[in-house]
Amino acid sequence: MTVHDDTVENAQATPDLDQPYAELGLRDEEYDKIKSILGRRPTDAELTVYSVMWSEHCSYKSSKVHLRYFGETMTEEMASKILAGIGENAGVVDIGDGDAVTFRVESHNHPSFVEPYQGAATGVGGIVRDIMAMGARPIAVMDQLRFGPADAEDTKRVLPGVVHGIGGYGNSLGLPNIGGETVFDAAYAGNPLVNALCVGTLKVEDLKLAFASGTGNKVVLFGSRTGLDGIGGVSVLGSATFEEGEERKLPAVQVGDPFAEKVLIECCLELYHAGVVVGIQDLGGGGLACATSELAAAGDGGMRVNLDNVPLRAENMSAAEILASESQERMCAVVTPENVDRFMEICAKWEVGAAVIGEVTDEKDRYVVTHGGEVVLDAPPSSIDEGPVYERPYARPDWIDEVAERGEVNKQEAPSAAWLKMVASPALCSRDYIVQQYDRYVRGNTVQAHGADSGVLRINEETNRGVAIATDASGRYTYLDPNQGARLALAEAYRNVAVTGATPVAVTNCLNFGSPENPDVMWQFREAVHGLADGAAELNIPVSGGNVSFYNQTGETPILPTPVVGVLGVIDDVAKANPHAVPSTEEEFSLVLLGETSDEFGGSVWQDISGAGLGGVPPKVDLANEERLAKFFADAAGNGGVTAAHDLSEGGLSQAVFEMLQASGKGADLDLAAVHEDAFTALFSESASRVLVAVTADRADALVERAGAAGVPAAVIGSTRADGELHFGSEQLEIAQLRDAWADTLPSHFAAAHAPNAAV
Repeated sequence: MTVHDDTVENAQATPDLDQPYAELGLRDEEYDKIKSILGRRPTDAELTVYSVMWSEHCSYKSSKVHLRYFGETMTEEMASKILAGIGENAGVVDIGDGDAVTFRVESHNHPSFVEPYQGAATGVGGIVRDIMAMGARPIAVMDQLRFGPADAEDTKRVLPGVVHGIGGYGNSLGLPNIGGETVFDAAYAGNPLVNALCVGTLKVEDLKLAFASGTGNKVVLFGSRTGLDGIGGVSVLGSATFEEGEERKLPAVQVGDPFAEKVLIECCLELYHAGVVVGIQDLGGGGLACATSELAAAGDGGMRVNLDNVPLRAENMSAAEILASESQERMCAVVTPENVDRFMEICAKWEVGAAVIGEVTDEKDRYVVTHGGEVVLDAPPSSIDEGPVYERPYARPDWIDEVAERGEVNKQEAPSAAWLKMVASPALCSRDYIVQQYDRYVRGNTVQAHGADSGVLRINEETNRGVAIATDASGRYTYLDPNQGARLALAEAYRNVAVTGATPVAVTNCLNFGSPENPDVMWQFREAVHGLADGAAELNIPVSGGNVSFYNQTGETPILPTPVVGVLGVIDDVAKANPHAVPSTEEEFSLVLLGETSDEFGGSVWQDISGAGLGGVPPKVDLANEERLAKFFADAAGNGGVTAAHDLSEGGLSQAVFEMLQASGKGADLDLAAVHEDAFTALFSESASRVLVAVTADRADALVERAGAAGVPAAVIGSTRADGELHFGSEQLEIAQLRDAWADTLPSHFAAAHAPNAAV
């Protein structure tokens, strides 16, 4: 059967033809604007490309007006710290000695609900290719996951598949998974969040960018063949609200092959090393349409693409299908004519398919696509790439004040009983069921991973220089106060990096929110952006990039607003990184609390599991305190004064004490009066800017003195004991009791769940 495309010539001859633009996610006014740009109705291929590129996922049309605030608040000093920033595939930071690090986090939420394994797997694959497109070798991944209640039936369907997808793809690539977070909340029951982060390393001089320049340069598509999978992914799944039953949108979910991507990584690195790449872009959301139009829009000329040269794995694909396909494991490069043969030789060596599909032209801002010898697309690439800009209505909702008044929690329960409930809750229990499915040590440069405050990686094996990366978010805090919630996420990720002894240097983010057509949601989004941008400016740390995921809701009910914040830090010697737990030695240690504790339970874990309902205000955070803590740990790094350090966040002091001690089997005598006059508040409050430190008894006073000199409040609040018992006030618990309760929760919910078939 021969494919008969709608051509430009035909579009000119049939101006009144009805077109399914609404089904493709375009509004009436958007369709009219496309016709105005082209001076005629669009062809089928043009309509498809505009619908993809003007989708919320690709164009950021509802978020652009607010995201500009990141640029407005970035000083020259902050900008000077990054080599590539907002607008590029990933942020890149110079870490010294000629080394650079790139990192980014992206969402694959809706596909992971529809088909959990492939949705999560291709989310990992996509973020890895973003890192590859910067000229880097991917070296590690992390994940931020949000699911419905742990005991919900659909969570038992989604979580095992997502975890197997992340592990199956990342493990096959040989990339360690060095950390992340898993949260359970009813707000995510119909709309889980799957945010994947990748970090890569490169030499400063090897940085690559996505642009097409040089008239006559060739456009080469290489990697896997193009098929029918993933068509409509960004417009069908990434830019629309879920309704009941839409977990069956399988055709829009991509299918990944991690082994093909592993070969593609090595092929790309050799191509870069050979110096045969002028510009590079990965194929992710929007497929070939996105990659080629973005390359053209960023270049200094135009582009012609011949779809007849695209290697296909399905017969009779139309131009629209070829352009919109989101088949995985593909890249697009711009290559000078004299380097094409060498480019093809390297691809052949790695058995990676490659084809010249177009060239850069001297027709400025003109993007022409042919298929079957006919022109099926002729449009300015800038108009495709830029998309519309909406200033959506936003307003502070009245319910914020009502929710703030519901902040009371029950603090009458015995602290020992509450502590057992806390560690056994899905919010705080062991994640071993999840993380043991991930390889965390492959490649041999992992220093700290799951369970630690940050993932820590060695970057330079000669100097031992490394990086620490942490990601954090609290939808509960952000729901109560979006500005403060974003600041708290930044503060926690910053603190998690700092306690290792690393110096925080850059921020990335993934902003997960409900429908932008809801003024409440847009107010939450704007407030979160301002909180994050202002917070980064206060800390003098640049936001190097980010991702926005809207329409995270089922019907009219949005998820909790969830701004995931990632922080990258640099540590000169990873061998001196502070661990989060005390060692299993006979030596006993003093426990020192840095920071001050207040009665702050709004959005806390205790508020959640005690049944009080979400309400009140989140903890206050002064980022100057976080900066002082970071400086204290950077100055203390490697001096032998700190045995272990663990930040206080979800669960407060109780969780930090447990996680610091549980692997060693040690117990502790705790002086809760030194923390707060109320023992319950001392254990379970979630006040910010706090770190628990373990030191040998002979160094405790010196540490308190150094902290005071650094402007950090500090107090000795206890000491470890060898018998594994926790003594606090008139109560006591055994660490073993807490550990058993902590370890059993997720296996009891998911041990019987089977991973779905990976082959879809």
